[in-house]
Amino acid sequence: MVPPQDTIVALVTGATGGIGRAVCLRLAREGVAVVAAGRDREKLAEVVEELEGLGGVAWSVEIDLADPASIAAGAAEARELSAAIGPITWLVNNAGIAISAPLVEKDREAAGDLYERHMDVNFHGARHLFESLLPGMLRAERGAMINVASSAGLFGYAYVAAYCASKHALVGYTRAAALELAKKGVRANAVCPHYVDSPMTEASVRRVVETTGKSEAEAREFFAAQNPGGRLVTPEEVADAVWELLRSESNGRVVELDGSGSMKDA
Repeated sequence: MVPPQDTIVALVTGATGGIGRAVCLRLAREGVAVVAAGRDREKLAEVVEELEGLGGVAWSVEIDLADPASIAAGAAEARELSAAIGPITWLVNNAGIAISAPLVEKDREAAGDLYERHMDVNFHGARHLFESLLPGMLRAERGAMINVASSAGLFGYAYVAAYCASKHALVGYTRAAALELAKKGVRANAVCPHYVDSPMTEASVRRVVETTGKSEAEAREFFAAQNPGGRLVTPEEVADAVWELLRSESNGRVVELDGSGSMKDA
């Protein structure tokens, strides 16, 4: 399929996970060319095949957000792959890590490393990638970044202080970037879902099962009950929110998804 010359090109990180895959599918269905980014080449190839099966245009690039050199190389490769269509003017920073631990670890060196890992991936990785792609957006005089943060970027949660800190940083960066770039044609928004029915939540479910003896169903019910809406947010709901922000003129919005089916500004 040869796309029109005015086709928008979007790069999506964490493309092989629940939310990332849903975002890629939604964008492809809307006629957006997608660069699927992640760390697993085989899984990325599967996502690209799925997108092409929908009639979409897609490529894959390997990017490790914890490694600035990998980010720079991946961004350069993505630009080269999409060059025949146009610049990458949409970025969805979705990839992230979440590791639970006590606020104060007995091993202070390990505790410090935990904070650094979260900041390196969830905040600095997203920031470095955006800043790698920003010059192309500025030249095109149009661009949009969506940071998939978390309700942990709005509130605090026990045993995930490092995760909360990194997501708060990402939300703050989003708001600052939106103000600074507003007159240059580049927009920045964030989506903050509560617990999502995703592999990340499944990992949390397994930890609860292992540490408490609860059944898998009981553990899932526990996390669903933490959401104000009383159920887990679906990856498709996150993808819908991402699409609505990308397609609109929204700038500086931080949208909360709480399982109620609503999309409200935080």
